[in-house]
Formats: sequence, C-alpha cells, structure tokens
Amino acid sequence: MSQVEKKAGLLRRTSSSKKPLKEKVVLMYDEIFAKEDPAKNNPRFWDELFLMKVNLEYLESKLESVDGEEVQRIQDNINSLFHHCVQALGEEHQIKVVNALQVTEAQEDHIDSHRQVTVLNSGRVYSCHGFFLFLSQDLMERLDSLLCGDGSESLKSLCLKLLLCLVTVTDNISQNTILEYVMINSIFEAILQILSEVSSRGQHGYDAVVLLALLVNYRKYESVNPYIVKLSIVDDEPTLDNNVQQYKDKEEENQGGFFSTLTSMVGSMFIADADEKLSVQTNEAILLALYEAVHLNRNFITVLAQSHPEMDIAATPITPTPTTPTTPLGTTPPSLDMMNNPELPLDPNLQTSNLLITFLKYASIVMQDTKDEHRLNSARLCLIILTCIAEDQYADAFLHDDNMNFRVNLHRMPMRHRKKAADKNIPSRPLVCAVLDLMVEFIVTHMMKEFPMDLYLRCVQIIHKLLCYQKKCRIRLHYTWRELWSALINLLKFLLSNETTLLAKHNIFYLALLVVNLFNMFITYGDTFLPTSNSYDELYYEIVRMHQVLDNLYCMVLRVSTNTGQWKEAASKVTHALVNVRAIINHFNPKIESYAAVNHISQLSEEQVLEVVRSNYDTLTLKLQDGLDQFERYSEQPKEAAFFKELVRSISLNVRKNVSLNTLSQDVLLKEFSTIS
Repeated sequence: MSQVEKKAGLLRRTSSSKKPLKEKVVLMYDEIFAKEDPAKNNPRFWDELFLMKVNLEYLESKLESVDGEEVQRIQDNINSLFHHCVQALGEEHQIKVVNALQVTEAQEDHIDSHRQVTVLNSGRVYSCHGFFLFLSQDLMERLDSLLCGDGSESLKSLCLKLLLCLVTVTDNISQNTILEYVMINSIFEAILQILSEVSSRGQHGYDAVVLLALLVNYRKYESVNPYIVKLSIVDDEPTLDNNVQQYKDKEEENQGGFFSTLTSMVGSMFIADADEKLSVQTNEAILLALYEAVHLNRNFITVLAQSHPEMDIAATPITPTPTTPTTPLGTTPPSLDMMNNPELPLDPNLQTSNLLITFLKYASIVMQDTKDEHRLNSARLCLIILTCIAEDQYADAFLHDDNMNFRVNLHRMPMRHRKKAADKNIPSRPLVCAVLDLMVEFIVTHMMKEFPMDLYLRCVQIIHKLLCYQKKCRIRLHYTWRELWSALINLLKFLLSNETTLLAKHNIFYLALLVVNLFNMFITYGDTFLPTSNSYDELYYEIVRMHQVLDNLYCMVLRVSTNTGQWKEAASKVTHALVNVRAIINHFNPKIESYAAVNHISQLSEEQVLEVVRSNYDTLTLKLQDGLDQFERYSEQPKEAAFFKELVRSISLNVRKNVSLNTLSQDVLLKEFSTIS
C-alpha cells in the first residue's frame, strides 16, 4: 500500500490474500485522471460523482501530483470536471451543490498552481486555465444566486469560502485574472444582503466583510473598480435609523447592514481576562474594511459617530478569556456573541454603543507595541483611519460636541516614572479629548532606538487637523493642554539627543517643523480656542520653563542650515518657524531674572513666573505667520499605495492559508438539509 494511500485512508481493510478495496469516489477520481472520457462507458458518471462524499485529501493529492505534461494529456477531463462542477451548482439537490463547491475549490487551487508553470512549459497548460476563465462568468452567476437564495447557511458559508479562495489564488490580487469576472458579475448586492440579515450576518459577517475589503482593493489605482463605486454610495438608511435608537430598544442592535456589522466586528477585536491583562488580535483584514468604509463613504461617519451619552448598567461578571491568540494574525473571525453585540463594556459601570470609543480603545492597545510587523501595520492603519476622521467636518462636530461626553478608558503603557491611573478617575469629556490623549500617549511612549518616524508624523498631523477645526469654529476645549505641550517638547529633546543616529535614517527636521508649528498655532491663534486666559499664560510658562530645549534646537538647526549638506533646506525651515518661540523666550527670560533679583528670590514658583508673564504681554512683539491653519488633505494615491499593496498581499496570504471548504462534515450537512422546507 502506497504512503499516499495510507495517509489518505483510501483503502478498506480486507484479507491479506485480496487486493485492498478503494472507495467508489476514489475510483471515479482515478477515471478522471485517466486519458479516456470517464462518461464514455457510464453516461451518469457526473451525476453519480456529485452525489458522493468528496474525498478532498485524495483529490488534492492527485491534482498536486500531476505535472505539466500530464495536464496536457488529461486536460479535456479536467475541463469537463470543472464544467460539470459549475452545472451542479445550479442543481436543486443541496448535497450535489456542496460537493460541487468543494471540488471546484480543489480544482481552482490546482489550476492556479499550474498556471505558474505556464511560462516554463511554453503555454502547454494554459488551455486549462483559459477554460476555467471561460466558465467563470457562469460560476459567478451561480454563486451569486446561492448567496441570495433561501438555501442553508452552511451552503452560503461554503460559497463565501470558495469566493475567498478565488480572490486569493495569487499573492497580488491585482494579478488575479479570475477577478475580472467578479468585477463584471458583481456580488456586491449579495454581500450587502448577507450583512443586512441578522442570522446570516452572525454566521457569515466576517467572511463577507473580508471578501468585500479584498475586492475593493482589486486594481483600485489602475481602473474603475465597481466595488469601490458601490461602496462609496451606500447610504444604508435602515442601519442609520436603527443605530439612532439602539439604546432605546436593545433588539434593534441586531438590525442593519454592512455598517452595523463592521461596528460589531471592530468591537470584538480585543479580548480581556478577569485580571484586566489585555491583549489584542491584530486583525488587519477587519481594520482594512473599516478604513475603506471611513475613507470611501461619508455616510459611514454618521454610524461611526452615532451614539448616546453614558448610562449606568448593572455590573456583570466577566468570563476570563485566554489572552493569547490561537489562530494566525489577521484571520480570526470574532465570536458570534460579540458579533451580535456591538456594545463593549469599558468598565463595570459604563456601557456605550459608540464605535469610536471601541476603536480608540483598540488603537491604544495595538499602538503600545509596534516592534512586530503586524502590529506596526495595524498601528499605521489606525492612525490613517483617525486622519480621515479628523478631516471630516461631521466627525469633528461630533468629537467636539460638549453635549456628548464619554469616559474612555484608554490603555496606557506601564512606565516606571508614572503611576497607573485609576479608571474611576477618568472624567466624562467630548471624544476629541480621548483622541488627543491617545496621540499624547503614543508620543510619550515611543521615543526609542527603532524610532517609528512615520507614526510620529501621523500623530502630530492628526493633532494639527483637530486644532485647525477648533480654531475655525472657535471651540474652547477644556483639555489638559500642558500634557500635550510637555510631550511635544520632550519629543524635540529626544530628537536633539539622538540627532546623529536618527539622521542616518530619517528627516528629523520635518518632524521638528511640524512640532514647532503646533506651538505656533497655539501662540498665534490660542486666544480663539484655548479655554481660558490662564491656559494661554500656561503656554508661555511651558515655553519659558523648557527654553533650554528650544534654544538647543535653534542652535542645531542654525548649524545645519548654514552648512552645505543634505538637510540644509529642511533645517532652514525650522529656523524660520522658531522666530516667535525665540521671541517669547528672549522677551520673558530677562523679565523673570529681573523679578527674581529685585525680590531676592533664588527660585521662582510657577505662580510668580505666571505673574511676570501676565504683566509683560504688552511689550511682546510677535510676527504673523501664514498658513499655520492649513493642511494637506489625506490622499491614498500615490503616498499610501505601496503600504496598502503590501497590506492586502499580507491579508491575502493569511486568508488563503486559513480558509477551508472542508470544515463541515457530511453528517452535519445532511441533518441541516433534512430540516430545510
């Protein structure tokens, strides 16, 4: 008995004097891989084949063992197999349809693997792949019909998994020729239908959302992608209406479509145990879907922001959950319970249905550790999503709404020099405060040797965009601005201390320019958005208190800008940007020293320095700087194209590695089909 046969369990045990018996389906597979037409002596061959339980292991081993020359010899039979698979998908007999789906997946896998040999074999295999493409339109029509029909949920699950297999047969999905037929024969409406029904959404929501995220990224920069167009105009009104009243009627949480499903999934991406030791599964596929919804569809912002103020609920015990993911990154579907409950408790006495809170909490965990490639990608994607949100007028209005206050329990990285904040002391504030807290937390905790420059730039730009909105709308946000100012100055100090090391890899002058211009925003326009005059005084106090760092920065950029070199122009821009900061330092420092000398005080208190600041504004001269409240809007193409291309490639590999059509036993299927009316 061969090793392959032993492994596959193909043969039934008999007495040693007789030949081992093969399963009938295995014998039929052998006939397909013979040169003769299997239906020649048995006209009912194909009908019988799809009534038998599929032996995927044997079929796949046969397909893998066939080389280019053998494929050429049996290509008519291979083509006929696929042709009858597509035909069987239109049968009323459910078992036939299930078996046809499994055989199609196995054959599609084989055809694509041999397509890679085409170049080496002078095109001898191409006819099989061409025939597969020829029937792809029929295949897509059958799959669309099955997804939209009243068939079993198991059948729909197999259809979605087959589609995921089809989409991910190549590492780069934009090189997948089969997807042209998925573009022409759109299944967008079928996906939305699945996501709009409570029962199907719970079982298939993850696969459907991941599938849509991948389809949206097919040749998105090269041609018109119908999935992008359709996603961008979805209004999803039933979902919006339901989300408005979620807190009034618990049952309505399970209504809606794509948007509410995405809300549920993002809310289930992290897990906690009873000791509050949180870890998170970096599910890049769902994050990508969230990004596409936020980026392409402004209507989704209404769902993202739609919420209600905090409400007390009875404390419920939390069941401990393992903190270590047991499945590969980027492929873990959320649990069914979490899928049907978008609300995530942030502490025992607080519950909210706001996706933004859930997302911010998730981001605060992911962004703690960026050394792992998957977490780095997830952190970057989180910041890109926040960038899109910060540019949206509706989202900004909600973030800054003083009548919509929330307690957001962001996760803070353990650090020796600070105490762990008590969750009970978290104030109820507009959500923009949580966004700023998240940015400050990242700035403070990632000054390290492997400096994540890209993430820092995005953080500072998000802060700038929020300040621009506050300045434009004259919103006086009650926020602890001193924490932000202190974090920014410490960042400048870090750049100065590691100038040589960082300059070998990064343009630190651009980051320094963005930070200095944030201070210029506060100096020039702070009187329009800082909450009180005391806040403006504290800004000047912080600049004067940390003047040594700012003086050293000026000396460094002046040195670089006066020498010929790679960074001359970049450093020169920082030199010009520091003009008002230096004017403040040069104006107030002598006044403070004079005050200390006159009053015979060796070290002034904060209140005494503030008194000097308040009494000497009149003689301070500042220059008006243009363009401080302007910013470049986010554009995916061309700056982010390479990142998304690699991200989609990574997601595609993970999906392909973990998707399987052989997950349902024949007994389960038979039992389910027997109950279908």
